[in-house]
Amino acid sequence: MSGQGSGGNVIAAICSFFIPGLGQLVQGRILAALLFFVVVSVCYGMAATVILIFMWIPGALIHLWAIVDAAKFRARL
Repeated sequence: MSGQGSGGNVIAAICSFFIPGLGQLVQGRILAALLFFVVVSVCYGMAATVILIFMWIPGALIHLWAIVDAAKFRARL
């Protein structure tokens, strides 16, 4: 990846839009990818229950964070 705003980061952000953490996985950041995927999946899963329906809010915010994080990532040299 070249850096922030590069074509690779745009593709990673699009990947994260569909599956949270996929953009980080495309960038080679396995731990961040796993963390985003698990946290968002748990929040959305809890929101699927009638009792914890409000959990879609933190799930959506963290999902958005995953997209922005993939788009703004800069590789360290």
